[in-house]
Parts: sequence; C-alpha cells; structure tokens
Amino acid sequence: MIDHIGFPVSDYDRAKAFYVQALAPLGYVLMMEVRQNEADAPAAGFGADGKPDFWIGGEGGIDKPLHVAIVAKSRAMVDAFHAAAIAAGGRDNGAPGIRAHYHPNYYGAFVRDPHGHNIEAVCHAPG
Repeated sequence: MIDHIGFPVSDYDRAKAFYVQALAPLGYVLMMEVRQNEADAPAAGFGADGKPDFWIGGEGGIDKPLHVAIVAKSRAMVDAFHAAAIAAGGRDNGAPGIRAHYHPNYYGAFVRDPHGHNIEAVCHAPG
C-alpha cells in the first residue's frame, strides 16, 4: 500500500496556494509543513482524516525526482527493504531509522532507484 507520495515544485508558495484550494473539495487540507533542517526547502503535507499523504516540496522543478513511500508492517521490513534495494543497485538516501520530525514512531529508510527517484519504506508502529 502506498503511504504517501511527494514531488518537487518550482514555486513552492504558488503550488501550496493552488493545492490548498484545489484539494479542498476532496476534504484535503494542509496538515503540516516541515523542513529536514534549516537549510532545506519546505515541504507541505496535505491529507484528510489526520494523515498527510500528498506532499509537495520546494526543491526544484519537473526534472527533479519523485518520492514514493510504501507502508511496511514492521521496522524489520523497513530494514529488509533498505538492504534489498541496495543489493539490487539502489543508492542509499537515508539509512533505516526514526524520523522524529514527522512523528515519534516514524521509522523509515530511503533509497534512490536506478533513475534517481526517492523510494521509501515506512513503518508508523511503535518499536
């Protein structure tokens, strides 16, 4: 199951304003904005029912990679995904671990596929 999807936009403020208005009839609202650190571009997470699953980021334009996160039922599955993806020729883009800036139980791993897309496995369950 897809957990969330995200893609870069060239004009973050314009894109955010567009999606706030365009997604409202679907029950989607801007739920959170985050930065990995102070130097990073912002990312906006839209969603419904308490979970952001549609993300835009201010990293660039349409030539930038897509981000797709797939739900893992356990942290061990996240670890296994990361190892298998690296063995299959992927490039590490974030070793398995907690990403507390999303929420305290967010355990994810990131790999760039052969085309440069950011593929993630994520488990939201505690320990």
